[in-house]
Amino acid sequence: MKQNLLDLEPAAMTAWFAEHGEKPFRAKQVLRWIYKNGESDFDAMSDLAISLRDKLKQLACIQTPKVMREETATDGTRKWLLDVGTGNAVETVFIPEEGRGTLCVSTQAGCAL
Repeated sequence: MKQNLLDLEPAAMTAWFAEHGEKPFRAKQVLRWIYKNGESDFDAMSDLAISLRDKLKQLACIQTPKVMREETATDGTRKWLLDVGTGNAVETVFIPEEGRGTLCVSTQAGCAL
């Protein structure tokens, strides 16, 4: 089974890269691609060696939670129920405001939408 890199905190990702024969800074590079650039395709991570990209495609994935249900209110508020695995789900709510938005993420699995 491939390792979902989104399941790893930065220190754990650094350890995972080391376990697979890579230098620790590789974790920071991949984290930057994921969280700064919003990238989930290893082939697009152009500052990684092709051999590392190929290794990552074999051993890892970047899999976001599946949206189980989505609702949109008349005021633009959006709710998502996300499958976080092992039969658990969390609710996420986006509340649009003038010039900005607020995102609320449940910290407890099993909440109803």
